[in-house]
Amino acid sequence: MKLTHFPIEFTQAKPVLQAITSAGYQAYFVGGSVRDALLGKPLHDVDIATSAYPAEIKQIFKRTVDTGIKHGTVTVLQQGQAYEVTTFRTESAYQDFRRPDHVTFVRSLREDLKRRDFTINALALQHDGTIIDLFSGLADLKARLIRAVGDPNQRFHEDALRMMRAVRFKSQLNFKIESQTQTAISNQHQLLKKIAVERVHDELIKLMLGKNWTAGLNSFIATQLYQTCPGLSTAKKALFALTTLPTVPLKTESAVWLLFAHQLGLTPKTVKPFLKQWKSANNIIQSVSRSLPLLDKFLAQQNLSNWDYYYAGLPIVLLANQIAQLYGLGAAPAQLQKRYHQLPIQQRRQLALDGGDLLHHLALQPGPQLGELLAKLEQQVVAGNLPNNRQALLQSARSMLN
Repeated sequence: MKLTHFPIEFTQAKPVLQAITSAGYQAYFVGGSVRDALLGKPLHDVDIATSAYPAEIKQIFKRTVDTGIKHGTVTVLQQGQAYEVTTFRTESAYQDFRRPDHVTFVRSLREDLKRRDFTINALALQHDGTIIDLFSGLADLKARLIRAVGDPNQRFHEDALRMMRAVRFKSQLNFKIESQTQTAISNQHQLLKKIAVERVHDELIKLMLGKNWTAGLNSFIATQLYQTCPGLSTAKKALFALTTLPTVPLKTESAVWLLFAHQLGLTPKTVKPFLKQWKSANNIIQSVSRSLPLLDKFLAQQNLSNWDYYYAGLPIVLLANQIAQLYGLGAAPAQLQKRYHQLPIQQRRQLALDGGDLLHHLALQPGPQLGELLAKLEQQVVAGNLPNNRQALLQSARSMLN
């Protein structure tokens, strides 16, 4: 089979392949980029595999960087682009269930491809468009199947993260997991404990941002992978309830964690240690914590107050509303945006006076009383009880002090 339409990313990288083959070696595009090109999807990375050893690649190209020389990877700098070129290799035992103890460079494409995770990722593409398919990847691509290359138990024992990649691909590609591959995941699911939580975190988020995340989540539950994850080992019922929701695409990582937090019954206080276990970024933790009370109001069909809009900010309001809509509640985003922009002020700096004005006109001293007074004025303005007018605010401040 030949690929007749080359994506621009391949076209730009073809001179690298041609230079390697002109020097007497084999060179191919490999991995996910070949799969995505055949599926007509955008390419994210262009990976090149070759029979040339790293030292030989460095002789062919003038500008290279030793990015992963130990594992056979040299980055070739060509016409303003950087391409990772990796030597065909075989791998030793995987003591940490993620990385081989050492690799051996080989000249055989078959030896290189047979160590890859799934058949649909074990395709190679020549610079003339010829597809090299040694493990029936094209048939599985046509059948929309995720199948491990060779023995699935061995593949997952080599790299336990591949199990998460399988359920993630199910979500992203809307494929099915081949039965023996899924059985092997169920048998080996405890190995996922050996993987750094940051890597599991990344795969889970990619799964949940996929177009068929309910199907991917279903396999995540069915294979018992959830049992090895922080805070989820006893959450089967709550997780399964998520698979019954409409498969509306989730837009952000914050949306994913807000959905999980609500379904797990977490509060703004308990969600923080949960997300810390997952090594989530502080801004994600803050977004989810602030969104939870608003989501509860949406789901209880309570109106948000001016202060809810003001304190949370429009992005947080829209985030909570997005999750509420999965449950058939919430409001039209345009309606929420209109309400937010009708607030008397959106930020404290828009208040018609500041602490300096209060110190000057009311003969106050810096301290807690000043901050409390300013906060009361802010709340009254946001609620619409006071006009955002300097003289009116000073007069109200005097009344509060008296």
